[in-house]
Amino acid sequence: MDRQSSLFNTLPGAWRVLLSDQEQLLDEIESKIFPGEINPEREIIFKAFRIDPSDIKLVILGQDPYPKSECADGLAFSIPASNADIPASLRNILREYSEDLGVGPRVNGDLSAWADQGVFLLNTILTCSTGESLSHKDVGWEEFTESVLRAVVTPHTVGILWGRHAQRYSHLFSENMVIASAHPSPLSAYRGFFGSRPFTRANAILERSGLTQIDWSQQNA
Repeated sequence: MDRQSSLFNTLPGAWRVLLSDQEQLLDEIESKIFPGEINPEREIIFKAFRIDPSDIKLVILGQDPYPKSECADGLAFSIPASNADIPASLRNILREYSEDLGVGPRVNGDLSAWADQGVFLLNTILTCSTGESLSHKDVGWEEFTESVLRAVVTPHTVGILWGRHAQRYSHLFSENMVIASAHPSPLSAYRGFFGSRPFTRANAILERSGLTQIDWSQQNA
């Protein structure tokens, strides 16, 4: 393996220092998922990690990337601004966003403006084979994600955990910093996601902690 082009070395510099003990695990993951058509593209597998670790104040955990290549953009739940075909779970998130905040709809499904404010949009499984959800379950990503969260979550980090898969990581957050509900997928959104008001609740926690609130309505055109 060419060390310079290894998966580990596609992590931004600050993360390579913080996660230096994860290099072998990422090598093992790389050997299992390549060659092959994967989502997202190799260059943006770690797009969520473009945030500086010290800037993270809130984590939203997703499960794995969208199986359609045109949707997977490296940020949990987000899609490229150019994509007008919004996946069902994201549609439900954006519906709750509008109802919770009392604002109009977003212009697109690009959530990168949230990441710019300290929201870590992290999938617990960072890749999948194109067209196959959960195809990279158990290749090592879950173990990597736990190590990432252990490295960056502080007693003041808010965790928005939708669904049982994300809630497996709740033990890494302070109990009073967790906002948990059903997943926004069409199968479960009516079982407690709608009406859960995660955005205003998260800002209330941040304010209580003396941290700057998230301007959830900020968006990239």
